[in-house]
Amino acid sequence: MRLMILVLLGGLAACAPFPDLDLPADRAPVGDGPALAPLDDTLARAAALDTAARTGPDPTAALAARLTALTARAARLRQAPVIDPADRARLQRRAPALQ
Repeated sequence: MRLMILVLLGGLAACAPFPDLDLPADRAPVGDGPALAPLDDTLARAAALDTAARTGPDPTAALAARLTALTARAARLRQAPVIDPADRARLQRRAPALQ
């Protein structure tokens, strides 16, 4: 039954004339549209920006310095105990069965 209704509605819609979607002459856009920039100038500016970005400070130098600092910090942390001796003694007094 539903299929029959859909077929009838589709048939009625197919018989209707397609609406005219063109704009009337009095509402047509005026002018030639935006002016287009030459592609050569745009590409030259993009190449200049790319060259300027590459001639800046070397980012790998900052990374190398940071790596050295982090490696030194890791070495210091490895030498220090995770729990200082006073806290370790206090914890052992409270929970001797967990040793």
